[in-house]
Amino acid sequence: MAIDDKFELLSIGDLNVTGRLVDASNATLYATATHGDQSITCIYKPIAGERPLWDFPDGALAYREYAAFLISNTLGFNLVPLTILRDGPYGFGMVQEWIDIDESIDLGTFFSSDNPMLRSMALFDAIINNTDRKIGHLLPTPAGELFGCDHGVTFHSENKLRTVLWQWAGDPLTKDEIQILERARQSIVQEIDLSPYLTTTELNALSLRIDTLISNGAMPTPNPDWPAVPWPAF
Repeated sequence: MAIDDKFELLSIGDLNVTGRLVDASNATLYATATHGDQSITCIYKPIAGERPLWDFPDGALAYREYAAFLISNTLGFNLVPLTILRDGPYGFGMVQEWIDIDESIDLGTFFSSDNPMLRSMALFDAIINNTDRKIGHLLPTPAGELFGCDHGVTFHSENKLRTVLWQWAGDPLTKDEIQILERARQSIVQEIDLSPYLTTTELNALSLRIDTLISNGAMPTPNPDWPAVPWPAF
């Protein structure tokens, strides 16, 4: 199924909730979007089911998930499954394509490996200031791709990067990574309008993070004033 077809299905398909991921802290619903004789499995996170957080504004997590998708898609990371914002049976929220993972991969070993896709994920997380990159948020597929999920607690204006992917901390950025960051700096000004989803302060912090990464020329290191790894790590 072409991505345009998936987008159309997610956007206009009838959303039918069939289950709930009970381990998630916010309402995370397993659903199917159906239009005609086509359907796609997805995750639906209604804003009404978001749990208030002390350091993020209420009702903002779905918008951050979508902003993370826009960054990933525009910069060619392709690490976030197809994500849209739309209405649903429990109100407006985020809808994201469901990803079947490769069950043969041991995530407890995979997350700490020197895998180029994981390094891309680490750089992506540094850009979006992901404060919750758990092992279980890594989605390797049978086709050899890698996706990540749960990008609601991102784009904070303070340095709150918290991740299990620290194996490249302080390593020099490659030429290709510098080019991605330079493209990111250009894209958030000329290509992606993130203003409907993030505050002006958060957008300014995003630009500063990108500039700092380019200036330092290295992968980020943990913030000494903030926990480096989410808990629980899985």
